[in-house]
Amino acid sequence: MPKLFGREGQRSMIKYYSADYILPVSSDPIKNGIVAVTGTGEIARVYDGDNHDLQGKNVEYRKGIIVPGFVNSHCHLELSHLRGKIEKSQGLIAFIKQVLAKRADSEKAIEQAAREADEEMFKNGIIAVGDICNNNSSLPVKKKSKIHYHSYIELLGFNPDKAKEIFESGLELEEKLDTLKSSIVPHAAYSVSKELLRLISSSSSENKNLLTVHNQETEEENKFFRYKTGQFVEFYKNIGVNIDYFKPQARNSIQSILPLLPANQSIMLVHNIYTSLKDIYFIRRFGRDVTWCFCPNANLYIEDRLPKVEMFLFGDFNITLGTDSLASNDGLCMLSELKTLAKFCPSIPLTKTLAWATLNGAKFLRIDDLFGSIEKGKKPGLNLINNMDGLKLTSESTVTKLI
Repeated sequence: MPKLFGREGQRSMIKYYSADYILPVSSDPIKNGIVAVTGTGEIARVYDGDNHDLQGKNVEYRKGIIVPGFVNSHCHLELSHLRGKIEKSQGLIAFIKQVLAKRADSEKAIEQAAREADEEMFKNGIIAVGDICNNNSSLPVKKKSKIHYHSYIELLGFNPDKAKEIFESGLELEEKLDTLKSSIVPHAAYSVSKELLRLISSSSSENKNLLTVHNQETEEENKFFRYKTGQFVEFYKNIGVNIDYFKPQARNSIQSILPLLPANQSIMLVHNIYTSLKDIYFIRRFGRDVTWCFCPNANLYIEDRLPKVEMFLFGDFNITLGTDSLASNDGLCMLSELKTLAKFCPSIPLTKTLAWATLNGAKFLRIDDLFGSIEKGKKPGLNLINNMDGLKLTSESTVTKLI
């Protein structure tokens, strides 16, 4: 007699899902394909729509396309309480000032907003998140979440004398995260001293951490590094940080800090709005394992501008997508990010950008053995996207989480 409960019973409870197309991501789209899923969410098999032996089986057909669960490569869960509180299109430095002024709130309010954001992401078909944290306020939510989290413990401090103190605070936070996957990372080139960057890099080299850096989100970052001019000079003066020690580098920010990052680590550069072709060539010459992460809706929210996305396609770089935070986005939805790309970069097909929102993020987080693509033995989750135009998104496309 077959077991009705327990792991073996769940494995035997196969459900079959079909749609106009299955997009496995790791292989070509399958017209009228069928995905067999066990009760534990494991992919048992993927069938060609024209060649299968499922007569008599209950196949759930949906109009639209079935894709894997999304991987949100860059988020700030702990800023969720700032939803709708930050003015749009003011530029990065004005955005930073608003966040600093409005970030304080009660522990209960911050945790509740984080919980609602976590639930929103799960409902929107997100199954894994690379999440920035500066404190442990989001920890209770992450521990109970159905989403897989990797926490980036973000350090910032431009005063070289405080580098050791800041780094040790990062180690303390890492201990509090306990069993959750985490790594210590720098915030951005303009907010981390060389001394702090070296401490982070040294730790990363020893522990093989994943590194992520906010990169060139504003042209002011490049001005600061090339000439020591622009709004960052005034910004540091206003907050009482002495930057007399800092000398202009005569080159863009990423070219200035990349040599200080560990050579054997995976590095994800986030935003990249003002990254130039020369910057890309510089990185290629260094031969670093670099992933580019784009957050289209946040870029429009803050800078009212997108990166030159097509420029990053001429190479073998890994590319991922993120939502950034609810301080800089109207929602946490990877489909919304894909729709924005489809609107502004119509020459890039969904079959490519979907990989950025799924498998590529899973590869960077080193969880692609389970997530990111619809393949036998994986547990990637399944999302249905409807209101499609063939394999193209429309303004009316929506996502429904199937499993």
